[in-house]
Amino acid sequence: MTQPTTSTQAVDPDITTTAPQGGTKAPGQESLAPQQTRIMGRPSYFLAWFGGCVSIGTFAMGSSVVGTLNLIQATLAIAIGCFVIGIALAINGAAGYKYGIPFMVQARSAFGFAGTRIPGLVRAVPAIVWYGFQSWIGAGALNMVSATLFGFDNLIFYFITFQFLQIGLSVMGFQGIKWLENIGSAFILASLTYMFYATVQRYGDELSANLLTMEGSWGMPFWGATMLFLGIYSTMMLNVSDYSREHKHGTGPGILTTIYAMSILPCTLFMGLIGYMVSEATGTADPIQVFANAVDNTPLLMTTLLFIAFAQVTTNVLNNVVPPTYVLMDVFKLKFPVATVIVGLLAFATFPWKLVQPESAAGLQLFVQTYSAFLGPIFAILVVDYYVIRRRTLDIAKLYDEAGPYQGVNYAALIATLVGIVAALSFSAVSWYASLIPAGITYYLLMQHWTPCQRFRQ
Repeated sequence: MTQPTTSTQAVDPDITTTAPQGGTKAPGQESLAPQQTRIMGRPSYFLAWFGGCVSIGTFAMGSSVVGTLNLIQATLAIAIGCFVIGIALAINGAAGYKYGIPFMVQARSAFGFAGTRIPGLVRAVPAIVWYGFQSWIGAGALNMVSATLFGFDNLIFYFITFQFLQIGLSVMGFQGIKWLENIGSAFILASLTYMFYATVQRYGDELSANLLTMEGSWGMPFWGATMLFLGIYSTMMLNVSDYSREHKHGTGPGILTTIYAMSILPCTLFMGLIGYMVSEATGTADPIQVFANAVDNTPLLMTTLLFIAFAQVTTNVLNNVVPPTYVLMDVFKLKFPVATVIVGLLAFATFPWKLVQPESAAGLQLFVQTYSAFLGPIFAILVVDYYVIRRRTLDIAKLYDEAGPYQGVNYAALIATLVGIVAALSFSAVSWYASLIPAGITYYLLMQHWTPCQRFRQ
């Protein structure tokens, strides 16, 4: 195994490591070893996040707040959610950025080698569900294009084909993800702008009468809405180190926060408001049907539908493939290509056709609130562990030593997670927010004063 290069040690002189190191990697040769070869500069990293955050789930969250918020409140809720996301990503991604380690390795200092499987599983399940959901949406867009232009209408065929296409792209690893996201960003921005314009043109009069004059709420429904829009990304806030380890050194926390927030804001704002407005005007939560009704020009409709399909690919390969793939690599010692194929096949089992029904927006809202209740405590524990317990200094060799002090399970992290979950479920509308302080304080106190945690305090 090669040792860390001199240049890396110069950037991070306090890194202690005799762990396996990652060298120059070919497409698809991802590993859990500390990442030495960083492939994304600031522009590339920004575009990767921009292209990877066109979530149809945001469309559904926009639909779910119809009737509780007016247009101004919905817009502010999205903006606040994105601002919180940017801060959270920069904070929790610091360890991965500094040391080149993925989420599953980062979590070992808090949860232990065996205990890390729990946050890994909690992170993987929502990713696979969203993977299947967004694949079904993308397949539906392709099917409508095919039915309109060629008279071939077979949604199941396109779902299977679309899913295997994404599996093939995912196998290429971050090299493929980088170019897919960077090249697709301009198309995504142009398409989103046009989709927003078409929505306002088609439904503007009706919307101005309802959405601007409605009183709405600045209370719990408003703050609950901010959590819904950040809840879409609460999964990525947990495993952001999987991505930050690919970003080249030299970017400070302030700039990183700006990159995260400003890359996520445009897509989230457009998709959330489009879902909000068209659901108010039509009562429809299926984006394929929405744009079929909103766009009268056939060539433009075809372009819009192709955008929807393309956006699902860029979002899935970044957000919904990498996290569960790394979990499988860690738990079952699989190679990256094999793990990505398994994740793609698991997405078939999520029954995504059930999630796009007209009544599904409320169900997806509950889904986001529920998994955020589990993800928030883990986020808080990772932050307290890195910044308070470890003082931003990790012994990388111990994180890769299965017989070292982090072997087994750190029950302080599990107890703190349960405390956070109980607090979150007690305030389900703002579950992610509600979980942070109880989980963080519980973990800190147990780590400081509970004897069984002594070896994890090293």
